[in-house]
Amino acid sequence: MEELDIEKVVGILRSEIKNWRKPSVTEIAENRDPFRILISTIISLRTKDDVTREASQRLFSAASTPEEMCLLSENEIAELIYPTGFYNRKATTIRNISRIIVEQYNGRVPSRFEDLLHLPGVGRKTANLVYTLGFGKPGICVDTHVHRIMNRLGYVKTKTPEKTEKALRERLPENLWIEINDILVTFGQNICTPISPWCSRCPISGFCPKIGVGRRR
Repeated sequence: MEELDIEKVVGILRSEIKNWRKPSVTEIAENRDPFRILISTIISLRTKDDVTREASQRLFSAASTPEEMCLLSENEIAELIYPTGFYNRKATTIRNISRIIVEQYNGRVPSRFEDLLHLPGVGRKTANLVYTLGFGKPGICVDTHVHRIMNRLGYVKTKTPEKTEKALRERLPENLWIEINDILVTFGQNICTPISPWCSRCPISGFCPKIGVGRRR
């Protein structure tokens, strides 16, 4: 099988995503505020995108900085982000993160990747999003969309998002690192869906071996 030209594939998707609805975190990330990116990503975990968008807007209307967030109680935060998944647990996490940022980082989200990982509830996906979109530093954020699509394309052959990140760090051209999550999440939500993807509408269908795809539209 001919090797996938990932630069060409990403170039096609880059021009096409303007026609698709952006993910909520991508919209929030447009102002490059690390705190908003961090908190909205926490909210988005196991939550539908429209719910994330509305919950983030309500919360940031009440508190848009770590200092303001600390003035809210956990119950108030929970009410503002309801009905996101695990909203009570997320409220505790959001308040704890905000307190740590105020007490240990002078109210500024830490820009070191290792420091981000030490924040409660922050894994590699969230840390990479803040690191890349909030600070413009080179990293690869791999969520379920990136993991699924890169395996469908045959660009990697991995079992977990963590292993996909490692494989992409070894293979993906560094100039694509920061944008790859935005592009593939948008593509994954609109076209290359987990179940029954829209292969008939896909602008890169001719490049894709459709590995693991059963039913498709």
